[in-house]
Amino acid sequence: MPVDFGLPAASGSGTPTKSAGWRTRLARLVAHPAFQRWATTLPLTRWIARREGDALFDLVQGFVSSQVLFAVVQLDLLPKLLDGPKNSEALAQGTDVPADRLERLLQAAAALGLMHKSGTQFGITPRGATLLAVPGLTQMIRHHDVLYRDLSDPVSFLKGDTETELAGFWPYVFGAGAAQDPQTAEIYSDLMAQSQGLVAQDTLRTVSLRGVSHLVDVGGGSGAFAEAALAATPGLSVTLYDLPKVVDSANQRLAASPVRDRLQLVAGSFRDDPLPQGAEAMSLVRVLYDHQDATVVSLLAKVFAGLPSGGRVIVSEPMSGGATPERSGDVYFTFYCMAMRTGTVRSQARIAELLQGAGFRRVSAPRALRPFVTSVVTAIKP
Repeated sequence: MPVDFGLPAASGSGTPTKSAGWRTRLARLVAHPAFQRWATTLPLTRWIARREGDALFDLVQGFVSSQVLFAVVQLDLLPKLLDGPKNSEALAQGTDVPADRLERLLQAAAALGLMHKSGTQFGITPRGATLLAVPGLTQMIRHHDVLYRDLSDPVSFLKGDTETELAGFWPYVFGAGAAQDPQTAEIYSDLMAQSQGLVAQDTLRTVSLRGVSHLVDVGGGSGAFAEAALAATPGLSVTLYDLPKVVDSANQRLAASPVRDRLQLVAGSFRDDPLPQGAEAMSLVRVLYDHQDATVVSLLAKVFAGLPSGGRVIVSEPMSGGATPERSGDVYFTFYCMAMRTGTVRSQARIAELLQGAGFRRVSAPRALRPFVTSVVTAIKP
């Protein structure tokens, strides 16, 4: 006997596509309480209802999960478990957190897969160990308190009414004059150095620099990408170009690098100064998404002018806004860049469009190895 869910007639104007039409009808059906009650009664649909319910609750409690992760990182709990499981009393030592309350945090961390529980003891899982192994990840999590405050009123944030703190954490994006505070530059450079290792690894696995004798790394930050490129490419020389305080920090970090003799550091602002010349390739690693289109258009014009015919530009950064939305780019990095107030995450297609607008051709957008790390777009100057 058919079940009457009493669905109201569809409203709205326009003719939806065939795909949009069935998706809308399905969504209206699933949104009806009677359908949800019915779906939980049949073995065939019960597991679907349970799966969707679990996934929905993960979204509902997502903020609490992120705060649990933040507390685990802030209290340095995972490194303490590398030598074996411990109970809450042992882990509470030196934290100023009562053992009974820490027990609840440990239980939550185990529920999130960061730890496992055996009796009264908690040990680290492969997921928790991976968090420690990813360069820069714990440093990124440690400054999320700023992002959390910026997003405390998401509607006000989206309206543009929030004076975000994150813009003050990354003042370099406003230009050279904003990056003169040595402490700010040091924090920025340390986080970039710690996190850029994976970006460099995935970029160089996607794009070969074989045959390139000179690369200019624009906005090269700590020098992590330049150093990795030099190590992977014999015969290559690299010019790292960034703001003066950033270059000073990179110079200190790279002083003992085995590839230092093939690396030149040049200070300047791509907003106001000419780019270094004489290279067959230029890289923009995690640069474009820090800036709005007007700045990007100006920068790409400078890159185009600075390359010879046949020269290549390499863009590598998190991307979003593509035909298939995905979490890292369309959730995390999109909102992070909005909080920075100058940047925006773009899709590979949009970056390709900007490159073509600057005069580049033979644009290539290979499939990302790990979109949550980086995606790559390359192009050639005709």
